[in-house]
Amino acid sequence: MDIHEYQSKDLFAKYGIPCQFGRSAATSEEIISATEDFPQGEVVVKAQIHAGGRGKGTFIDGYKGGVKVTSSKAEARTIAQKMLGNTLVTNQTGPAGRKVQTIYFAQATNIQKEYYLAILLDRATSMPVIIASTEGGMDIEKVAEESPEKIIRLYIDPLLGLQAYQARLIAYSLGFEGEQVKQMIKLLMNVYRLYDEKDCSQVEINPLITTPEGNIMALDAKINFDDNALFRQPDIRALRDLNEEDPKEIEASRHGLNYIALDGNIACLVNGAGLAMATMDIIKYFGGSPANFLDVGGSANEEQVTNAFKIILSDPNVEGILVNIFGGIMKCDIIANGIIAAAKNVALRVPLVVRLEGTNVALGKKLLQESGLPLVAADSLTEAAQKIVELAA
Repeated sequence: MDIHEYQSKDLFAKYGIPCQFGRSAATSEEIISATEDFPQGEVVVKAQIHAGGRGKGTFIDGYKGGVKVTSSKAEARTIAQKMLGNTLVTNQTGPAGRKVQTIYFAQATNIQKEYYLAILLDRATSMPVIIASTEGGMDIEKVAEESPEKIIRLYIDPLLGLQAYQARLIAYSLGFEGEQVKQMIKLLMNVYRLYDEKDCSQVEINPLITTPEGNIMALDAKINFDDNALFRQPDIRALRDLNEEDPKEIEASRHGLNYIALDGNIACLVNGAGLAMATMDIIKYFGGSPANFLDVGGSANEEQVTNAFKIILSDPNVEGILVNIFGGIMKCDIIANGIIAAAKNVALRVPLVVRLEGTNVALGKKLLQESGLPLVAADSLTEAAQKIVELAA
């Protein structure tokens, strides 16, 4: 789960991670009240969406930049009114962009130097890893590609947590000296405490800055959380912004389905994440484009399968559906009954190819054959992918 920058900054403040003064606003009235507490001078106005590249983004009305430095509170209010309710397109949103429903005002800060800092989960080692660099303010992927020697990596034993000597090592590796070493150690320990206590999958600060006065401060904040741990984080779950999520994904989560919307035209309904990935790969191999990742899991029932079809068909871009089921715990006849029930409740307006294999496969195929549904059966994944790509085209 993602949260907005202003929400991340609030968490930073609770964990003693220094950042500049800021206020959020979701209405025109709040824009005025949110800026009243700011001192005279420069104010940074930031559009709040769950996507990077906001500063280089463009609104659909042609207005450029989702992050603006203004010279006064009055100018900040004017800029904020242009952003609020507008749709911002960045390199991460896709051409449709995201509607800006919250604005974040931050006090402008003098910057001496920028750094990059993040703690995230390295799935290869099942350990948290600190990623740090003296090249802050840039995409870390670009730094890794062009200057890999400037990337610092330090793995943390999850049983021991971040140790003071490791924090010192990071501080010295970034070139800090004297009093700033102490500041950096304290900041790092607090960032790790936040990461650990709130079940984060990523805490990123880009840039982390030093000021001319010698202070170290988080100028930006991005936090992601482990969805599987949200049941024990009610305060974090309350920060979820459904406006930033695909309605189909929200609906799928209500029915216990693993669904991710994509930009293709061939929908997939599969049981098992690995099989789903293989199904999408083979669709691409034969020239098609997957419209979604949908794993109904190994214990889905007829109702879940029906709801899965409803979600798939709610996507106007879908021009074909491929059902690929390997029956184990999930029996083929359950899927067949789900397909039949879905077809009765939802008008099947696109071609449907079904490939069943495994437990109760003969019964599943018999049910589909006798249902009278306009579907195409396939005996192998290769055959199924070829057929759906041809039919969708």
